[in-house]
Amino acid sequence: MGITRRFSWRRSISSLLVVALVVGFLVAFVPAQPAQASGYCTQYHTVKYGENLFRIGLQYGVSWTYLKAINGLYNANWIYAGQTLCVSTGGYSPPQYPQYPQYPSYCAKPYVVRYGDTLGKIAAWYGYNVYYLAQFNGLYNANWIYAGQTICLP
Repeated sequence: MGITRRFSWRRSISSLLVVALVVGFLVAFVPAQPAQASGYCTQYHTVKYGENLFRIGLQYGVSWTYLKAINGLYNANWIYAGQTLCVSTGGYSPPQYPQYPQYPSYCAKPYVVRYGDTLGKIAAWYGYNVYYLAQFNGLYNANWIYAGQTICLP
């Protein structure tokens, strides 16, 4: 008398689902290649754990936007330990981005950002367009405001 094992569709589908999730995780989170600068780079920096573009830029006397541009990074927050970045290019200058005017030193209606505020909430509360408010204050990213920051209301 032999013991027979019944074929279970549920078990095979769940096994395939687990394999697909693992493969999807590996494809999504393992970078194919680090962001490398082109051949015009004269000095490189290997990113250490906990570093960001701002701190790296301070070490070499350049801005984080410069580092982002010469390395072709889409998102400045997506750098990782072990990644090689170009920090000096000799005479190359990256493309210039439009500069928004900074708000005047005299502000008729200053607003101090509180914990939980967003620029969208502030704009809606005072009846402004969020993009206009960001441009008026010289904010390049409307999501980068913090508690204690002073926003000038036009």
